[in-house]
Amino acid sequence: MQQVILALALLISSMIFAQTSTTKLAEGISVTVTAVNALSDNGTVKFAFYNEENFMKQPVYSKSTSLENRKSTVVFENVPQGNYAIICFHDENNNNLMDFNESGIPIESYGLSNNKMNFGPPEFESAKFEVKSNSLILEIKF
Repeated sequence: MQQVILALALLISSMIFAQTSTTKLAEGISVTVTAVNALSDNGTVKFAFYNEENFMKQPVYSKSTSLENRKSTVVFENVPQGNYAIICFHDENNNNLMDFNESGIPIESYGLSNNKMNFGPPEFESAKFEVKSNSLILEIKF
């Protein structure tokens, strides 16, 4: 009789554990991103969250938030496992565009995940990070 009760207890606990882990995977992971070193608290910071297929096109997720003490933080919820890259820029004049000078050089601050700045346009490989099973906290420097 004790063996039957023990077997039932193990079966029930394994079903509860299986439901918990399945729910966690279905919900995805949270990624918290903070942009630091903005030149001012004016305007907003625009964050674009990309996978490799849509890099620099249509973001998978996007958010915008204000600045406080020259930094801005957003949380992307329910992110599936995979490789991603984030680009953000400080929209100081709130025109919802990244502004450039006549030579095509950005005049508003911007940054990439991994903080690797290349000459030329951003590249997915230098900005990519992996979302696995734990929540992530990233810092992007302008």
